[in-house]
Amino acid sequence: MLTVRRANERGTFDHGWLQTAHTFSFGDYHDPQWMQFRALRVMNEDTVAPGQGFGMHGHRDMEIITVVLSGTLSHRDSLKHEAALRPGEVQYMSAGTGIRHSEFNPSTTEPVHLYQIWLLPRHSGLTPGYEQRAYAATDRQGRWQAVASGDGRDGAIPIQQDATILLADLAAGQSLSYELKASRHVWLQVMSGSVSVAGNELSAGDGLAVSDQAVLTVSASVSAAVMLFDLA
Repeated sequence: MLTVRRANERGTFDHGWLQTAHTFSFGDYHDPQWMQFRALRVMNEDTVAPGQGFGMHGHRDMEIITVVLSGTLSHRDSLKHEAALRPGEVQYMSAGTGIRHSEFNPSTTEPVHLYQIWLLPRHSGLTPGYEQRAYAATDRQGRWQAVASGDGRDGAIPIQQDATILLADLAAGQSLSYELKASRHVWLQVMSGSVSVAGNELSAGDGLAVSDQAVLTVSASVSAAVMLFDLA
């Protein structure tokens, strides 16, 4: 079964300093048909204006992944981490029993465009944690690059959930397949460009929920970047 989630059907808000689109119910946006997909609870696409950001705020019992598409995001948290997140890097926070953090665009001229993703953890009450890693662009050109995984495989950041997040960059006309093991599910998010999957044309911001499929083949109509979630 394949279910398309169109970019223009998401919950969108213009806060002036923040342009945001919510694939699943979040904050002031509520859609009972789109609460989550498996353990994938939040898929927010944000564009933060220069010199703006999210002040210090708290989370609990959530696995939080941030991927920057363009620009730079400055991070601070209650675990004393301070870092700059750029394209090609992945940031991970396990909120666990509680973590506070702020995210800020330090540029005076350039917006920062990012995805923030929340996964439900295996268990509540985990010890909070933070990690950030850089991943080579060459390792995702025309192939799947694991960046976060419950088993930490292939250099992926270990996370507290039976899930794997993979990235891929495809040239125009290029195809890439992904095999689903029995009882596994996939969410595919198009971050840029356009792709075709099983007769469905998907553009930037579109998502696709996949269940009861053996193989998923993604074909790029134009150059594209995609993010795939393999979920229990």
